[in-house]
Amino acid sequence: MPEKCFSCKETTEGKQPVKALGKTWCHAHFQCKDCKVVIGDSTFKEKENLPVCLKCYQDKYVPFCVKCKEKIMENAVSALEKTWHRKCFVCNGLCKKPLGGQTFFERDGNVYCKSDFEKVVADKCAGCKAPIMKSAITALQAKWHPDCFKCKKCKKTIDDESFYVEGSKPVCAKCIEQKK
Repeated sequence: MPEKCFSCKETTEGKQPVKALGKTWCHAHFQCKDCKVVIGDSTFKEKENLPVCLKCYQDKYVPFCVKCKEKIMENAVSALEKTWHRKCFVCNGLCKKPLGGQTFFERDGNVYCKSDFEKVVADKCAGCKAPIMKSAITALQAKWHPDCFKCKKCKKTIDDESFYVEGSKPVCAKCIEQKK
């Protein structure tokens, strides 16, 4: 049973049918979806499940690298709604190592490996001085790990909203009440 052309809907019998992208076309109707040039037996790309000639694909669909501003023909990395060449997706910290395929951290549009993020960018805890990589408490004009925000007197974690300040250090309500 002869198949029908995806484009003209007529039978492809005797018209050198082209089978691609799960469809059948008359040879003359197998065209670039954008410029309408007959693709025939040439190499093509796919966009929206339709053929696109290489020229249109490069002109319209190949993204530019956010770092070097050149077109990315292969080995792209997509992250943070941006696209990089794999070689351009590197740590903005001290090491400048490639980040493709590994965990990275972002701050102000820049990307960092875990080590450089901790050393250079991450806020430091006012209690233990280590980098804060997850949640933090902001108090006394500083940031703290939740487990490090402790009473100066009893050394217990202050996990409610009320605390007092003595000598620029937090003191829990229980220790203040015991003082009275």
